[in-house]
Amino acid sequence: MKRAALSLAFVTLPRCLFHAGTIQTLREVEELTAADFRDAIQLSKATCLLPFGILEKHGPHLPLGTDLLNVRHVSLQAAQREYALVFPQYYFGQIFEAKHEPGTVAYSMELELKLLQETTDEMARNGCKKIVIVNGHGGNEHLLPFFAQAQLDRPHDYVVYVLDGERSRPGGPPKKSTGIDYHAGENETSNTLVSRPDLVHLDRATGESGSDQKRLALPEDIYNRHLVVQPAFRITTPVTAPLPRANSASGT
Repeated sequence: MKRAALSLAFVTLPRCLFHAGTIQTLREVEELTAADFRDAIQLSKATCLLPFGILEKHGPHLPLGTDLLNVRHVSLQAAQREYALVFPQYYFGQIFEAKHEPGTVAYSMELELKLLQETTDEMARNGCKKIVIVNGHGGNEHLLPFFAQAQLDRPHDYVVYVLDGERSRPGGPPKKSTGIDYHAGENETSNTLVSRPDLVHLDRATGESGSDQKRLALPEDIYNRHLVVQPAFRITTPVTAPLPRANSASGT
C-alpha cells in the first residue's frame, strides 16, 4: 500500500505543477472550469477582485459601459502583477442622477445593497475570503464605503475591501484640458483610449457642451449631486485629442 501511494504521488506531482503554471495565466473567473477555479482560489490565496462600474451616458463620444471597461482593464492589469481572481464587471450600483439619459440602468437602493451583499456572500462561499471591490464609478463613492462599514452588522468569514479608483495618478503626459476634468472628460477619455480605443469617437467629443450651469451656489462642504450643475451629463471640458495614459486608473 505504501509503495502504491508513493508511486501515485510521483505520477501526480509533476502534473499538478504543470497545471498550476497553466492556471497562473488565467485570471478571469468566467474563463475557468470549475476545477480550475478551485485551484485558482488556492493560488490567489483567496483574493478576488470585483470590478464595479455602471451603465450610463458618457458624453457623446464614449460607450455606456466606460466605467465597466476601464475598471476591468485596471483590475486585470493589477492581477498580472500579483495573482488574483478577477470577476466579471458589476454594474448594479448607484446612478439615480442619470436616469433621464438613454442607456442608464438604475436599481433601487434596497436592491443595490441586497444584491451586493449576496454577491460577496456567494464569492466567499466559493472561497474568496479577501474580496476587493475595485470602484470605477463616482456615483458609488458613498455606497461602497457604507456597504463595507455595514459588514460589521454581523459576523462574516471574509473581509471586504473597497479600492476607489483615482482620476489622476502621478506621471503620464501633461493634460491638455484646463477646466474641470470630471465626467467623460480628458481623464476618462484617455483611460478608454487605453482599454478600448475602438469604442472612442473623438470626432463626436465636442458635439455637446459640458458647461457649468451654475444653478446652485453652495459652500464646498455642502453635498449635492453634480447633476444639478451638469443636467445634460456631458463632458466638463471639451476633448480634442487626449493622449492615452499608460498609468490610467479606473475612471468614474
